[in-house]
Amino acid sequence: MKRALLLATGVALASPAWAQDAPTTDAARTTKPPPKSSDTMTPPPSAQLEPPPPTPADDKMLEPQPMEPPDTLDQALIPGRRRPGEIQGPLPPKITQDNVGAVRAPNDALFPNGEFPLPDRWRLATALCPEQLYRAIQAICRSPLDPYHQSTIKGDRPLDRSKLRWLPIRGDDWFFVASGVSDTVIEPRSFPTPVGTQTTSRPGSLDSFGRSSSLLAAQTFVVGFSLYKGQTTFKPPEIEYRLSIAYNYNYTLVNESRILFVDPAKPPHRNDTFLGVQEAFVDYHIRNVSDRYDFDSIRVGIQPFQADFRGFLFNDQNLGIRLFGNRDNNRFQYNLALFWRLEKDTNTGLNDLGQTPRRDWVAIANLYRQDFPVPGFTSQIIAAHDRDREGREFYYDKNGFPVRPALIGDQRPRDYDITYLGYNGDGHFGRVNLTLSAYAALGQDRNSVFTSRPAKVRAFFLAAEPSYDINWARFRLSFLYASGDSNPYDNKETGYDAILENPIFAGADTSYWIRQSIPFAGGGRAIGINGRNGVLADLRSSKDEGQSNFNNPGTMLIGAGADFDLTTALRVSTNVNRLSFADTAVLQALRNEGSIPRSIGMDYSVSAIWRPHTTQNIVFRASAAMLQAGDGFRDLFTQSNGSGRYFSVLANAILTF
Repeated sequence: MKRALLLATGVALASPAWAQDAPTTDAARTTKPPPKSSDTMTPPPSAQLEPPPPTPADDKMLEPQPMEPPDTLDQALIPGRRRPGEIQGPLPPKITQDNVGAVRAPNDALFPNGEFPLPDRWRLATALCPEQLYRAIQAICRSPLDPYHQSTIKGDRPLDRSKLRWLPIRGDDWFFVASGVSDTVIEPRSFPTPVGTQTTSRPGSLDSFGRSSSLLAAQTFVVGFSLYKGQTTFKPPEIEYRLSIAYNYNYTLVNESRILFVDPAKPPHRNDTFLGVQEAFVDYHIRNVSDRYDFDSIRVGIQPFQADFRGFLFNDQNLGIRLFGNRDNNRFQYNLALFWRLEKDTNTGLNDLGQTPRRDWVAIANLYRQDFPVPGFTSQIIAAHDRDREGREFYYDKNGFPVRPALIGDQRPRDYDITYLGYNGDGHFGRVNLTLSAYAALGQDRNSVFTSRPAKVRAFFLAAEPSYDINWARFRLSFLYASGDSNPYDNKETGYDAILENPIFAGADTSYWIRQSIPFAGGGRAIGINGRNGVLADLRSSKDEGQSNFNNPGTMLIGAGADFDLTTALRVSTNVNRLSFADTAVLQALRNEGSIPRSIGMDYSVSAIWRPHTTQNIVFRASAAMLQAGDGFRDLFTQSNGSGRYFSVLANAILTF
């Protein structure tokens, strides 16, 4: 009896959980009821610890059992339910990797996790996009001409040299990138417009300055092509060929004669077109100097170059040779460049290869150090030399106005040698962002426009823009000082001027003062008090075609602004700048006046940038700016019945392929 109870107890303990939870059948109620606890004998503890004897195995259980279909198993285990993700149809054909030049993967046994590396990222994309497209991967498998997905014309996949035998290239891993930009500008504006001396659009007009309103509309198309060899995820390309061509159409309307053309018989409106080559260079990767791909490269041809962070000194696309690279895991970057300046088209600013390059050479050496003096801040030291030898020529722009030499003071051609020494910084100290720039201009002007004698150049420039971020808003302060010439008749020129500036500062080209070029009448025709897309009051004939002028009144700017990221696609910016001349001695000499106040005025601007797809492919810009003239500006540009307010409105659409 004791053994029978022990055996029964062991079987019950060995029963599976599902058997214990099985519902009670009607047959169970017909059996003899279980004995009461008082009728059974409790086994001793030693018997309770004794394991039950094994149950004899049935010979049929040892034979292989036929597999049941998955549905049968599911229904047997869980009645009324089936496995999730049941296959509805046959699987598609197996995807195989069949790419010419692909490296075979190592044996799977070498990778315990069942993973194996692919030789490169583009063959992975090719393997994911077989010839037969399936619905699940149609989102990434598109036409090779589609630039917004994996595309051959955007450098996502290498070229198939077997289909392009006419290309003079050797080896594998050659990539091609095509780009296109449409830049549309509509710009109503007003500025002090001098009345023509020979004739006027309004007979009987006696003012020195006439109606100020004007209109500019411009359309620019830029196409670019790049062919390069080598993977570029972690290292520079081995060699690159690049070509970029720009075509511009522009229409300008003013309300006075002899503003757009030197010939007063021509109408006060102009249609013009021009085709310019903006990039045409070869970039050769000389060597790697570390296992982190620190490198040395050389670039020869027409190429873009910006000498500092904000474009204060030199920002242009010119013919040159440039040696550049980095060191110490990219903590140091350097540039050694020599440029031969090209002539520019007068009305578009594009490179004009139909003319002989200028006798003006620029040499630049700079060194960047990241995380200096603190992490998150990059410092740069720079030395640049501008050697101008245009003292034997007279040059007129395509509208007939003389630009070299400028019609100011002594109107004889001149040479000069100027060396710029500077420090620039950009980054952040904690939560405070900061941009710094400081330059000293040292050299000699061979023919001062006031004394007709050689003069030393001793000028300097300072600029700073701190900002602070609070959530979606950035608040900025701006300060700029460019020294002015306090005595134009001595042998020292102390008015600071750059080589070719294009600054991103204090509102940039949405600011009225930076965006518009204001003609300076009374001290020579075809002279601007400032240059378009420039912040310096340098009295140059042209920023693109003229020479630097160190006999100028200098510039002071104190401003405040804010950027508001209202959404991921919309940014609104505001800016207020107080502008003044650093010294008006040069203006007094040119105007033969005893005193001229230094105040230029207050510059107010607001702008919006909308990127509807949160990318740079479609960008719309709109801005409005107003200059409230100060005492010095009104003294220079007196206009009867004038309000002293000048405006600039900009509508800009940029589409990028």
